[in-house]
Amino acid sequence: MNNASFSNLKKPIPNFHWKCKHTWRRSAKNTAWCLLGCSIGDFGTILYFQLTGIPWTTLSIMILAIFNGIITSIVLETIVLSRQMILSKAFKIAIGMSLISMISMEIAMNTVDWVLLGEAKIVWWIIPLMLLAGFVTPWPYNYYRLKKYNIACH
Repeated sequence: MNNASFSNLKKPIPNFHWKCKHTWRRSAKNTAWCLLGCSIGDFGTILYFQLTGIPWTTLSIMILAIFNGIITSIVLETIVLSRQMILSKAFKIAIGMSLISMISMEIAMNTVDWVLLGEAKIVWWIIPLMLLAGFVTPWPYNYYRLKKYNIACH
């Protein structure tokens, strides 16, 4: 790759810092909404397989749980946004949400489940740990995205 190719890369954000309390609060709120949507699909899928006893592998259940978590997060975000705009626009924005954030959230939640229980299973004490991991993992990235697009704390 020659030097001219590097000039096409995005330049760093001028004066970027991690100290803006307002942006941290806003990114925490956004992350919490995403976590709610993701956990509905994720926990629901794992609980369904736990209660029905369908003999899928742990990995298969967790992959389906991740997929369903992302879908429910998009649905929830579409519903929330549809109060502010027409449904088609709300859906496009929800689809355009950061998949990196949602996937990292889902992987963190399922990793906690697998590491602590060794399987895809929901028990009362694992839920707060899964939610904590699912929140903390994408939160700095969500802060960064708000700062990158100059949405908060200029």
